[in-house]
Amino acid sequence: MKKGYWIAMVSITDPEAFKAYVGAYDEAFRKFGGRFLASSGEALFPEGFPAERTVIVEFGSLADAVACYHSLEYKAALELRRATATSHLAIVEGL
Repeated sequence: MKKGYWIAMVSITDPEAFKAYVGAYDEAFRKFGGRFLASSGEALFPEGFPAERTVIVEFGSLADAVACYHSLEYKAALELRRATATSHLAIVEGL
């Protein structure tokens, strides 16, 4: 089965309030098997727009990645992220 991935580029608009988002997704990621592969660190942007954070989260399948995003467990975390950052998020199937 092909894995699923969240690929997010995040620019934080309220750094202090954004801290509440970090960890608010733990329950959803545990339930759907989300595992961070990359988060922040050094990033280069040779094309497109830069972001403060680039994040890659791996799931066991595309269905799990989509279900996590739409889950009740992630809903509160999503609201926190939207209130404190602008994001570009893609949910993609692996090779």
